[in-house]
Amino acid sequence: MQPRLGIVVLLFLFTHGQVVCGQEALVDYAKDVAPILAKYCSACHNPTDLEGNFSLASFADIAKGLEHGPLLLPGQPESSRLIRVTSGLAEPAMPPDDYEKPTDVEIQDLRDWIDAGARGPDDATPLRRLLTPHIKTEDPSRAPAITTMAISPSGSQIAMGRFGVVEFWELTGGSSISTIADLPGKVHAVSFSADGDRFLLATGVNGLYGRADLYNADDKKLIRSFTGHRDTIYDAVLSPDGQLLATCSYDASIILWNVDSGKIARTIRGHHGAVFDLAFSPDGMVLASASADETIKLWSVKTGERLDTLSQPEAEQFAVTFSPDGRLIVAGGADNRIRVWKFVSHDKPRINPLVHTRFAHQGAIVALAFTSNGLALVSSADDRTIKLWETDQFAGSQILPEQTDVAVSLTTSVDGKQLFVGRLDGSWQAYPLAPVERPATGTGETISRANPAGDGAPRQPTATHQYIESEPNDPVSKAQSVDVPAAIEGTIHADSRQDVDLYSFSAVAGESWMVEINASRNGSPLDSKLEILSRDGKPVPRVMLQAVRESYFTFRGKNSTTADDFRLHNWQDMSLDDYLYASGEVVKLWLYPRGPDSGFMVYPGEGNRWNYFDTSAVSHALNEPCWIVRRHPPGTELVPNGLPVFTVNFENDDDSRREWGTDSRLTFTAPDDGLYLVRVSDVRGFSGEAFKYTLTVRRPHPDFTVTCNLGNETIPRGSGREFRVTANRVDGFDGDIRVDVEGLPEGFEAASPVVIQAGQLAAYGVIYASENATPPGEDIAAPMIKASANVNGRELTKEVTFSKKLKLGDPPKVKATVMQDGKIADQLVIAPGQTISAVVVLERSEDFNDQVHFGNQDAGRNLPHGVYVDNIGLNGLLVTRGNRQREFFITAVDHVPETSRLFHLKARVDGDLATRPILLHVRREK
Repeated sequence: MQPRLGIVVLLFLFTHGQVVCGQEALVDYAKDVAPILAKYCSACHNPTDLEGNFSLASFADIAKGLEHGPLLLPGQPESSRLIRVTSGLAEPAMPPDDYEKPTDVEIQDLRDWIDAGARGPDDATPLRRLLTPHIKTEDPSRAPAITTMAISPSGSQIAMGRFGVVEFWELTGGSSISTIADLPGKVHAVSFSADGDRFLLATGVNGLYGRADLYNADDKKLIRSFTGHRDTIYDAVLSPDGQLLATCSYDASIILWNVDSGKIARTIRGHHGAVFDLAFSPDGMVLASASADETIKLWSVKTGERLDTLSQPEAEQFAVTFSPDGRLIVAGGADNRIRVWKFVSHDKPRINPLVHTRFAHQGAIVALAFTSNGLALVSSADDRTIKLWETDQFAGSQILPEQTDVAVSLTTSVDGKQLFVGRLDGSWQAYPLAPVERPATGTGETISRANPAGDGAPRQPTATHQYIESEPNDPVSKAQSVDVPAAIEGTIHADSRQDVDLYSFSAVAGESWMVEINASRNGSPLDSKLEILSRDGKPVPRVMLQAVRESYFTFRGKNSTTADDFRLHNWQDMSLDDYLYASGEVVKLWLYPRGPDSGFMVYPGEGNRWNYFDTSAVSHALNEPCWIVRRHPPGTELVPNGLPVFTVNFENDDDSRREWGTDSRLTFTAPDDGLYLVRVSDVRGFSGEAFKYTLTVRRPHPDFTVTCNLGNETIPRGSGREFRVTANRVDGFDGDIRVDVEGLPEGFEAASPVVIQAGQLAAYGVIYASENATPPGEDIAAPMIKASANVNGRELTKEVTFSKKLKLGDPPKVKATVMQDGKIADQLVIAPGQTISAVVVLERSEDFNDQVHFGNQDAGRNLPHGVYVDNIGLNGLLVTRGNRQREFFITAVDHVPETSRLFHLKARVDGDLATRPILLHVRREK
């Protein structure tokens, strides 16, 4: 070595602490000592395991020493406990016998380090070091990914976290305000305290440690750092009162910190995988956590007790949040679904029921955010989609344009009118949010409430008065007086004149009564007729029907039962849900004709047809006139239009829902306070001592029951089967009925909830088996099905019997997929009055080449009422032999309300196969 060069080298080594007065190079803590302790010691002696009640995870931990003395004595290696146990000079020798021990060279390095003063860093930097090569950025001008965002409570600024830095921007002007830089790694979470005074970020180094930093929001001065996790922190959230900080990490732990002191208040362990997201309940009493172990867990903030494990998810959960009103918990993750639970475990362990499951995206859900008013939820997924969901039924309400990259961060403005999106390509954008309204329930003829006060409260039951008919009661002046509710045993006696029976009762204006006959159901020959009369014996009008369109029956006449093939002159001028009047009978149009050889279907779309306003069904001849009518209250002064007006009175021959044969039933709503008469007669004028009946006058008790039918319980792997839920509506209840399916075996999923729309009889769903589903065991119970509805202001829930246990079948010989624009269609959008197209594509097995039929008028299963598969021709929706696809068309009538609903196609092969449900949005064009 040349003299001048040697002096330079010695000066360099001396100034960097490697040579002192010509001695050999000193041992460096970070380079030489920390790797030895990490390799042999920190697996047992760390903040998580804390074997022996001490940690070697950082130099600060080493300096704390042991419970009864120091771990090392600077300058005295042979007297230091660390050297004595590692060299076997003291008991217990460390590491234990079954573990690898440090080499003599490594022990000597420890001696030399202690002999030189055992110097180390001043902070709590962990022992482990991550040595990674420097990778040159391909495009230095590209901004680093935005990993998290938050808006200040005042709405004036937005914070955006990237790798190693947080940026603050003005929301109004869009200019940069300030930055927090030189952070150790990716910033996973940012947030403001509720009062806006403090700002929080979460960062760390993967595989080394996590750190949460708390700042003054105004000047961005650091208040305190919180370190304690053995891996990077994925989320850090302040409690609503700002007193506690919760952090979670890849190390599967959750730590609650006292914000003012910086000390750990509680460490929570219970997840078996990384914890990705945290959320405090609005009252700050419960903490929710989302984990890679495919669960959401709820924890008591006060005690750390686990209150519930929400185990329904089927893959890692990346996001969890509470609704702003605290009623719901919402989570999403790698199973592409949004799940919603009712939050009930506020202060003690309880089961929080799952109320909604929505297949939301084709990719994993990475972020969720509620709007401030709680009317909408926003979800983002790694398929680059963002969707808006109304939060009543959690139906999709808006789809944002496809993103340039995955939007891993979502935050909504304080007023809930804007959504801010941060993407992995470093870009961010603000979107206006369309106003979200609660979905309207269906409309139809409504029976008046049993409670005229309209407060939704059920009436107290009243004893039914029992009577036996007392003759003579034929003339109005001799009507038998009864108190209602009443049950009367009577007979239409044989007489020289036609016998009728009259009963008088008092009613209050607006109060409804069910008036019913039980005769033929008990074997009586009576074909009853019921009429409500005023006290002077005149019929009481129920409704005025003004004709607005005239027509007549074409092709063939109609008997008194059929609900199909109503062929009407000028049918193109008619609309679904129009009332059709013919010879005293009123029906309602349910489904349009779908070609030249078809006619209308009328409600309920199957079985015997229904009648409205308690009219009774009769037969209709070919060319018999009929009219489309509009209803008006009795006494309305109508503008003449040249067409007739029909008055329908409170009377009934045969039950209008066709459930009681020839027995009569009607609902009477008193127009005024006063005395009214019920007249009972035989519609044919027959009589005799065998013509017995029971007349009942009672209050309505609106209610419902639901049955479920799955025709084939064997679900083919990678395909689905259709199930049907059917409503029995009682005493005029006509609202929506929601049916939830729960408790399916692992690998099976159901389109849930299935909603039987207001006024409708049935709805359809799909149970689907994934490709990797495993056969359910014998001990797996049948699915749990619940039906719920709001009846007169009361939420009623009914258990639905489903006795079959699901089985897993072999993959089917054909699979059907719905596509649009060359892509698999998980969602379609249609406007009222619009027709859209889609394509059903078949994947055939090698030995299957037959035609596949998807139905005629029933093609398009579970579409919203007023939306149907159009232009199907005589053969229906059919994929012919040897072909793989068929275009089909969906039409929405112009008055269909905005809604979202899952529908599917059903292939009439292999025991009927159902496609995956597709979410159809009906949205009005702007």
